[in-house]
Amino acid sequence: MTKLFRYLKKYWLAIALAIAFVVIQCWGQLTLPDLMSDIVNGIPAASMSNDLSELYRTGGKMLAVSGVIAVVTILATLFAARTAAGFAKDLRQALFEKVENYSLHEFDTIGTASLITRTTNDVMQLQQLVVMGMRMMMMAPIMCIWGIIKAIESAPQLTWILAVIIAALLVVVWIVASKTIPVFQILQKKLDRLNLVMREKLTGIRVIRAFNKQSYEKKRFDESNQDLTDTAVRVNRTVAILMPAVMIGMNLATVAIMWFGSKGIDTMGLELGTLMAFVQYAMQVMFAIIACAMIFVMLPRALASAKRVNEVLDMETEIKDPDVKSDAEMKRGFVEFKNVSFQYPGAEEPTLRDISFRTEPGQVTAIIGGTGSGKSTILNLILRFYDVTQGQVSVNGVDVRQLSQECLRAQISYVPQKQILFSGTVSDNIRNGQLDATEEEIRHAAVVAQADGFISEMENGYASPIAQGGTNVSGGQRQRLAVARALVRKAPVYLFDDTFSALDFKTESKLRAALFEETKESAVIIVGQRVSSIMNADQILVLDDGCVVGLGTHKELMDTCEVYREIVESQLSQDEIA
Repeated sequence: MTKLFRYLKKYWLAIALAIAFVVIQCWGQLTLPDLMSDIVNGIPAASMSNDLSELYRTGGKMLAVSGVIAVVTILATLFAARTAAGFAKDLRQALFEKVENYSLHEFDTIGTASLITRTTNDVMQLQQLVVMGMRMMMMAPIMCIWGIIKAIESAPQLTWILAVIIAALLVVVWIVASKTIPVFQILQKKLDRLNLVMREKLTGIRVIRAFNKQSYEKKRFDESNQDLTDTAVRVNRTVAILMPAVMIGMNLATVAIMWFGSKGIDTMGLELGTLMAFVQYAMQVMFAIIACAMIFVMLPRALASAKRVNEVLDMETEIKDPDVKSDAEMKRGFVEFKNVSFQYPGAEEPTLRDISFRTEPGQVTAIIGGTGSGKSTILNLILRFYDVTQGQVSVNGVDVRQLSQECLRAQISYVPQKQILFSGTVSDNIRNGQLDATEEEIRHAAVVAQADGFISEMENGYASPIAQGGTNVSGGQRQRLAVARALVRKAPVYLFDDTFSALDFKTESKLRAALFEETKESAVIIVGQRVSSIMNADQILVLDDGCVVGLGTHKELMDTCEVYREIVESQLSQDEIA
């Protein structure tokens, strides 16, 4: 929790004012019993002398104090709410910025569903704790201690009753808190699991329906939902002991005070107004205990949430920008691998072994190989989504580890294997590649990507809406929009990860011809599965089980590389090969 307090520092003035208002509120609430005692004790004398002016003055003071209490209560609540909302906003922003800098390994470690839960539900738990903390956590100890002092001053002979009841309640609160803290930690993990199942169901709805797996997914969701419900019921069953215990304590305290107080009026000269004031003090103390009980209900879950939020904020990313950035002169359009080996975290075997190749401006390099041979991993290393285990990857003549991630990725246009589009218009999605791109540049990129045709047929053209994930366009249209998004950047290096798989041969042929003309001053690296997509490349890198088994042109590899020849023969007829 202490690490999160730094996000509250900027609200120190609001916190100080809220605390001041709470102190004034406590003073007012503990002053009212004194004034009421003066009125009750003064009634007989005032009635005998027919002089009620003192009672009126005391009554006026009670009204004034009540007004002050109302005003400061509203102000304290307002400052607490604004501080808690601002704290939650800053914390969500900090989490988002931290996650933005995560490497793919950190995403895999925590999980996307858990990150969403921590940024929303866990932060909300902390926000509620701040509101409660600035109100109840401040008020409860002040009211409790101050109320006990006032009770001792008014009727010391009755304070032993408070001591017994308070001690008993504190024991109950401690027992309940000790049992609920670990369960609340489990509860948040169950919520993570439920969010994971829900996210998979929503994002995979097409596959689920295509394979008629609705009943299976419903059962899977029901199991996670029931598991979360059972845990919540278990913890709430424990927490439910608090309120009855506090209410029983309050009632017992009231009965005991009235019982022994009535005897004190006869035997110890205790005045009726003093007894009534003592009852009020006792109630204030009891209500403070109730506030403490409510805090102890919230605190375990908030502590569990704080721990989960801190895990995100404290996790050190494996991919860090260098302290001293390279001052080497940047070359345009060069990518080089020097004896690169890479092993995914937790994997038993390396994915890439001793990879070396070089590509230059105007040169098209294609990468082909079997499934799992490491083709997409090479692109991930160029983008520095992961760092190499051994060797060196250079972009534009500089080791990627000596460049800031922002600088590195500004040199690269990337079309991933799974094309992701965002909610917005067609223009907005293409402009994601270059935010200051003009409408002419956007249209030109779409023309090169062979996307202008279907865009023009849309009702609003380039202003037509795209649904989240691009679900309202076909797979081939998504690929062409993703290519246009990459082209509008005009980068020195272009990376295409199996980009043309959803296109027919005619469209693919037109796109490749236009693409190579557009990128003739840049380095182009294409990962492909179809030989027809890559056979005209300037050089082809053939991977097999993470190793380079061939490097050269199509003709050279047909003569020298058996793996490449087998791939070609499995896809093309003898006439096409010839």
